[in-house]
Amino acid sequence: MSFTVFLGNLPIWVTADDIKQWLAADDLVADSVKVIRNHETQESKGFAFVEAPTADEMAAIIRRFDRAPLEDKVLRANPAQPTKGAAGPARAGSPATAGNPGAPRTGGVGAGDRNRPERRGGGRKRDHEPKSAFATELAKAL
Repeated sequence: MSFTVFLGNLPIWVTADDIKQWLAADDLVADSVKVIRNHETQESKGFAFVEAPTADEMAAIIRRFDRAPLEDKVLRANPAQPTKGAAGPARAGSPATAGNPGAPRTGGVGAGDRNRPERRGGGRKRDHEPKSAFATELAKAL
């Protein structure tokens, strides 16, 4: 069983190391921390997943970070949900593969979003730079 916490509404400068430091400051334990990034720009998408070793530890992480203020944002923390409608491998006979099983898939869930400029990093740019002493400041604020 997985005990994964979704940690959202993060500023884009937050790194996995920052989150690990916050957890350590509160004696919370995580098996892993993954900040989700745009694969083209490597800019954070503003959320992360934290793997907790137990259900109790997951609940403690959620209590600690859900609705915690950070800069001009309010963090969100809740149990991670499995992806809904995640596109799996194309099935034989589906329109995407009909007549050519080796053909690349087109369309599908979210296909139209791939070409929108704001989805490719062409949207507004943010001026935030990574803050090196953030973990210390967060520990004081929270």
